[in-house]
Amino acid sequence: MGLFDNAVPGGNITKPLMIALGALLVGKMLSGRNAEQPDVPAQPQTPAPTGTTASGDGGLLGGLGGLLDKLKDAGHGNVADSWVGTGQNQPINANDLGKAIGPQVIREIAQRTGLDEQELLKQLSTALPGIVDKLTPNGQVPQQHQVASAFNS
Repeated sequence: MGLFDNAVPGGNITKPLMIALGALLVGKMLSGRNAEQPDVPAQPQTPAPTGTTASGDGGLLGGLGGLLDKLKDAGHGNVADSWVGTGQNQPINANDLGKAIGPQVIREIAQRTGLDEQELLKQLSTALPGIVDKLTPNGQVPQQHQVASAFNS
């Protein structure tokens, strides 16, 4: 996978894991349907479109920034910041990652990859620190098209 070869311990990114990462970070891995259906209609004053992230380039959570926001909202901001920053990457527990991402998104990705939800979370919790670190080499979150390009290379 080029850029991501040494991002994962052991250096092996399986196809199901690439699909899962793509589903989280890049919308191209999806059929255009959003797994996260909003409970309330989108408010007109909301600048970001609600309920359409999967049909764009942002993946199920609105891209890398959306994933980092979910982690911060779930109380894992220091962990997420360590992945983006230039220091040591802090680990995240698979269950904590699952709670941050949300059961509906995990279920959707598990269905797409063929992995069971616990195995998916285990692999994602191992891979995400290194992947996010590789995508943010200067401590800056890249624009969505740059994330998509990394997955296409």
